[in-house]
Amino acid sequence: MKTAVVLISEQGRQTAQKVAECLGCEIVRRTQVLAMWNDTDCFVFVGAVGICVRTIASLLKDKHLDPAVLCVDSYGKEVVSVLSGHVGGANEIASKLALELGAHPVITTQTDGNGLWALDLMARRFGWAQESDDLNRQIFLYAEGKPVAILLEIEDKGTKWMEENPAGNISFFYRFEDIDLKKFSLLLTVSPRRRKVEIPNIQWTPRCIHLGIGLARQAAPAEKVIEEIFNCLRDKGICKEAIAGISSAEIKKDEPVVKQLEKEFDTKFYTAEELSGVEVPTPSNVVEKCIGTPSVSEASAILSSGNPELLLQKQKGSNWTVAAAVDVNYVRHSHIEIVGAGPGDPDLVSVRGRKMLQRADLILYAGSLVPKELTLCAKLGATVVSSADMDLEQQCALMKEFYDKGKFIVRLHTGDPCIFGAIQEQMAFFDKHKMRYHITPGISSFLAAAAELRSQFTIPEKCQTIILTRGEGRTPMPEKEKLHLLARSNSTMCIFLSAAIVDDVQKELLMEYPEDTPVAACYHLTWPDQKIYRGVLGDLAKIVKDNHLTLTTMLVVGESIDNRKGLSELYSKHFTHLFRKARG
Repeated sequence: MKTAVVLISEQGRQTAQKVAECLGCEIVRRTQVLAMWNDTDCFVFVGAVGICVRTIASLLKDKHLDPAVLCVDSYGKEVVSVLSGHVGGANEIASKLALELGAHPVITTQTDGNGLWALDLMARRFGWAQESDDLNRQIFLYAEGKPVAILLEIEDKGTKWMEENPAGNISFFYRFEDIDLKKFSLLLTVSPRRRKVEIPNIQWTPRCIHLGIGLARQAAPAEKVIEEIFNCLRDKGICKEAIAGISSAEIKKDEPVVKQLEKEFDTKFYTAEELSGVEVPTPSNVVEKCIGTPSVSEASAILSSGNPELLLQKQKGSNWTVAAAVDVNYVRHSHIEIVGAGPGDPDLVSVRGRKMLQRADLILYAGSLVPKELTLCAKLGATVVSSADMDLEQQCALMKEFYDKGKFIVRLHTGDPCIFGAIQEQMAFFDKHKMRYHITPGISSFLAAAAELRSQFTIPEKCQTIILTRGEGRTPMPEKEKLHLLARSNSTMCIFLSAAIVDDVQKELLMEYPEDTPVAACYHLTWPDQKIYRGVLGDLAKIVKDNHLTLTTMLVVGESIDNRKGLSELYSKHFTHLFRKARG
């Protein structure tokens, strides 16, 4: 981006020099702006906004052509986005420059002020083609809070961002037939397909379609054949802007039509042997006799896209055929995300976990262990269900029901789902039914215990090991993991799911730990009703029983609790060179 800093008066020179240094550009005079206007991307005036406006007023042409213009006061306290806030990028530059200067950004664009999407920047941001008959009107409807439907028929980084960052009165849809257009004032569409609708709309088209083309020998005239092919696609609602590439049989690569298409699109060619190995909906005996494969257009589209399902089956012209498939990387797949909810406080779920929750069509949460408040970020129309009264079979059936409809599902578990999270059986079910899933880790309650106890669980020369375990209740423990055996190391021990059998736990621990070993019984860690009781191991059972603690209690044992003795190696004399380096 070619940028210039415009110094209005000498009073602002010091600020102008800082701005020029931040942006890596030169300082110019006001008299130079006219000559530089058409070949400069951004002007940053330093001085009064009024002088800035009078300088550029006669030069303004169009929001899509004018450069970005900002104004910084002479003392560097305010950075004002004056012109081309979205299209020219002035808003973004103002925010970044203000951060560099320690100044306050002043951005008056309504969508930015309300934390809404910048609809006019979406195409450029995500590499989409855009079609809109009145973009300013559509932005106004969105900014005014009118009901908006968004149809996401593909999946890429842009649609994922939208799902993870919902803003404004937007309802998400994934099938056009699910939208009642009478309920909405604006339709936003991200799709390779174009539809005629009666309400204002913006169409964003990713390049995600692979065309397979079959041609008669020396099909001509080339321009007419190409026109017929694209007219066919248009009639079928497929946007030309969506075409990522064109493919055909190798023997067709010198055809006039192909040579013409190569000027505009990437092309691929396949041997008859490669094409004949692809199963297609409409094979042709005639084509097989001529070139040794029952399909060219459909097989080429499938091979190029990596997607066995065609968006458009073979269409025939006088001397051509065409088929289309969506690139497999853009296909919207069903998915299950197993999310660690953290210990309870909604603010302690990970950023990724919250984004998953905001995107989900179904949130199935462990209601007896996970606060419902964690699900309040769900998008409009999402289904939120507690699994507290459901058995495993019912939970899996519900997730599969949504999965089979192409939905995004979040299974929300307490803490980190990999620690006593009971996800093994669910993953076995997903594997059996070939369901796509992934795990988002969470903050475990043992980490919350350390934080709430204000204790470091690893103390130099005292304890360098943390044991996560549980007492032996209805579920047997492996013989080598009996509590008294684990206790021999006198490590920091965090004991899950064991408040109900505290007598047995205490008895086993006392076989190895001294009776005066510090303990803590932590109930509902980070929940609003959190309670923590400290004591010594000899009193552990009494502490639990006297306070009527339940299964949602973490028992912590070890000298690390409240220990302020012992020096970390980082602060020892052997590591003083680190601090000398830090001080420069």
